[in-house]
Amino acid sequence: MNINIILSNASSDPIYIQIINQIRRSILSGELRAGDSLPSIRQLAKDLQVSVITTKRAYEELEKEELIDSVVGKGCFVSGANKDFIREQRMKRLEEKMMEIIRESKELNMSQHDLIDHLTLLFEEDHTL
Repeated sequence: MNINIILSNASSDPIYIQIINQIRRSILSGELRAGDSLPSIRQLAKDLQVSVITTKRAYEELEKEELIDSVVGKGCFVSGANKDFIREQRMKRLEEKMMEIIRESKELNMSQHDLIDHLTLLFEEDHTL
C-alpha cells in the first residue's frame, strides 16, 4: 500500500506525531480502509529517511488507538475494530463542512428551505455510489 506522508521540518510537531496525524487522517477520511496493509516499519523509515525507532513509535501509538493492528510476521494493517470511532470522527468532519456551507448560504441570503432544496437536488443527482 502506497501511503503519502509528507514530513515538515518547519512543523512544531515531532516527526512521529506528523506520521501519526497523517495516517490517522487517511484512515478517518476513508482513503485507507479496514484491512489495508501499511508499509513495514523499516520500509516506512527508509521511505521517509527517518529512524526505525520513530516509525515504530508512530505505529505503536496508532495501535494503542486501535486504528491499526500489528500481525507478527505479516505486518501492520488498518484495523476494522474501531468502526464506531472512525464513523464518529468522520461525522464530526462532515458537520464542520456543513457548518461552512450554512455560513456561506447565510452570506448569500439563502433561506433554510432553499438550502435544503438545493442539497436535496444535489443528493439525488449524485450517482457516485
